[in-house]
Amino acid sequence: MSSACVFISPAGEEVRKTSDSALTRPLRILTLTPFFPSEEDPGQGGFIAEPLAMMKSFGISNEVIAAQPFYQRARFGGNTAVTGEKYFSIPGNAGLPVAGAFLAARILPTILRKHRQTPFDVIHAHAALPCGHAAAIVGNRLSIPFVVSVHGLDAFFTRQAGGVFGTWCGRVAERVYRSASNAICISEKVRDQVISKTHANATVIYNGVDAEKFFPETEPGPQLQLLSVGNLIAIKGHALLLRAFARLLRDVPDCSLEIIGDGPEREKLGQLATELGVANSVHFSGRQSREYVAEAMRQCALFVLPSTYEGLGCVYLEAMACAKPAIGCRGQGIEEVIEHGKTGMLVAPENEHELTDSMLTLLRDKELRQGVGKNARAKILARLTLSHQVQQLAAVYRRCAR
Repeated sequence: MSSACVFISPAGEEVRKTSDSALTRPLRILTLTPFFPSEEDPGQGGFIAEPLAMMKSFGISNEVIAAQPFYQRARFGGNTAVTGEKYFSIPGNAGLPVAGAFLAARILPTILRKHRQTPFDVIHAHAALPCGHAAAIVGNRLSIPFVVSVHGLDAFFTRQAGGVFGTWCGRVAERVYRSASNAICISEKVRDQVISKTHANATVIYNGVDAEKFFPETEPGPQLQLLSVGNLIAIKGHALLLRAFARLLRDVPDCSLEIIGDGPEREKLGQLATELGVANSVHFSGRQSREYVAEAMRQCALFVLPSTYEGLGCVYLEAMACAKPAIGCRGQGIEEVIEHGKTGMLVAPENEHELTDSMLTLLRDKELRQGVGKNARAKILARLTLSHQVQQLAAVYRRCAR
């Protein structure tokens, strides 16, 4: 069987050729992403960068364009595999519906040049707006397929943008999903969001964990430390966690809580910790490297993130890979991974008492805590490693490139 590829002539014309060599050379993917590790924030987009590092072993090469509005700053110094591209965008949600068109106009000359040298087989965009929209435009120009990953429950950006701009975003996102060869969803709950409006070709591929970076500690720290990792925004549930932690301290006064992450809620959460009288037992660590996060997960007694709007949540999986019980909320994507009482705990959203009771149960019973952690790591190794994720992505790429 031969494969069709698109070449750009010196005159700029598109020429389709059928070549058996496409079957033997590595599949070439163009990745468009709005988030990727940078010097300012090395932890951002690790869930994209880490699978890419493994692609070569599956016969896939990647070219990455990290797209940013002109008013944002990020440096990708030292990473020659990543091209940072600035594009015009109206600041705020008003610019989101048309940002993809501006991004496509900005990157098209670069992609055409690279495509002349070595043709791309598939474009993989992360998030429908702006990268999925740009991929649809560029893919149509080059006559190559594109796939789009959906990383959250706000699949149509209606909640993020709100109002008339949310409606506009929804229409654009719908067109992106319908025109994509595949919408790659991080959980069944996210897939349900996508197909509810579009009936798009949607596939669930759970995020994978680097089980060699996130592994159990042979000698965990003696202190009963709770850990939470996530952006400090309201939906992550840190305020609820602080209130539940204050109740927990009445029964387990020697435990502590570390919160890794930063965001607009930081000052408010610090004030709440003071008001609750737990400030001396809570440590806000800010943004940290992946290595720091992995070590913190190895040393903690259990991981807690009572997020109420989570498509999946890589941090739960990473904690599980470190053989730590993870506590999340029912009704979120993580519900598809955590088996309550066996590989972690699930609590009702915004339920302070249930969250406190779950933490207390695990902290009081070391044997239960270790058993749940052991089961959690076994589940990750069975089907949720980076290798599992990349193998499934590679299968999607090959189907789309035929």
